[in-house]
Amino acid sequence: MPDAAGGLGSLARRRLEEAMKGSRMWNGTRLVAASRTALTTPILSVTLVLLLSASWLLVGYLVSGVSPLLVAAGRTGASFIVFAAIVLFSARSRSEARIAARRGGTVALLGLLGFFLYYAGTMLGAAFIGPSRTGLIISLLPSLTFVIGAVAFGERVTRNKVLGACLALGGALVYAISDMPASEGHAGAEGLHLIGGALLVFGGTASYALYGYVFRARMADLSALSALPAITGAGAAMLAVTVVLFVPLVGVAPSDWAAIAGLGAGLTAPVFLILHRLILRKGALFTASLMLAVPFLVRMGEWGLGWEAAPGAFSLLLLLVCAGGVWLTLRDGRQRPRRPPDAKPDDASLDHAAAEHCRLGRIIPSGPRRLDP
Repeated sequence: MPDAAGGLGSLARRRLEEAMKGSRMWNGTRLVAASRTALTTPILSVTLVLLLSASWLLVGYLVSGVSPLLVAAGRTGASFIVFAAIVLFSARSRSEARIAARRGGTVALLGLLGFFLYYAGTMLGAAFIGPSRTGLIISLLPSLTFVIGAVAFGERVTRNKVLGACLALGGALVYAISDMPASEGHAGAEGLHLIGGALLVFGGTASYALYGYVFRARMADLSALSALPAITGAGAAMLAVTVVLFVPLVGVAPSDWAAIAGLGAGLTAPVFLILHRLILRKGALFTASLMLAVPFLVRMGEWGLGWEAAPGAFSLLLLLVCAGGVWLTLRDGRQRPRRPPDAKPDDASLDHAAAEHCRLGRIIPSGPRRLDP
């Protein structure tokens, strides 16, 4: 009997040691996943800004000789092909893509807001006012997103968000005025053309600000990649119909077709994958705030390509002002991090659950669930 009791005691101790080890492994895996998430967001943010800047430089080159609507339709169609091809290789993505496609009203609305109106407005506007001013107007996206979010979606209003948006927006507006002589681009935008082009870009930007919130509200249960084929397909169809009705396709050089395809497949597709991942991970306002750096990188790119004169010291100062506004907005978001979708209210309950799995001889999960869609 004493031997049996000792054996039971040893078994209980082993069970307890296994439970403690399992709990440490579970918490350690969660910490590693959380650290990877924290590292992924800055990498995605920097990559997004660089790809967007490169895409607008290529747009500025294309719209000087090709119909802006054709550029919009071509880049959207090429990105649709990329998204559809990627989804075909994943059974889970195919299943979610079918779910997204069945939401016909939402898909049509997102295709209208995020592709047809956004690209039609910004491409047509870029032909009138050039890529630098287009990028500057698109940099208003955080302010538009902030207003739409506060009015329609209950976005939290904080002092840092208001101050950061005002600081960055003010710097961008002063930059536009000070850089106006140097920004007279290849389209020769003057007078009404300048105003009309600016309004087109502004309208497209406002459309995309609304798109970010609608996507998060209606597609957050699906991965971005799974939802994008249906949405880009809808947008590409709308733009294609517009091109067929209003744009002559004769005289387009093969090199222009290749550049449009490269714009869609090599720049637009990666941008939207990263953009939607950041919208779902950090929210529409955070993602929109990153756009503030794009017009200044575009301006530096125009200088590097010989399209514009070198920016002066005052322009570089305004760049720092806008960067400070971006920092304030992002700093405010980091002070109140969102809880990951699989986080529990009490870490002790996770430890208890892991210990119970060990005590009962069940299999301990090899790691936490995916932290983001």
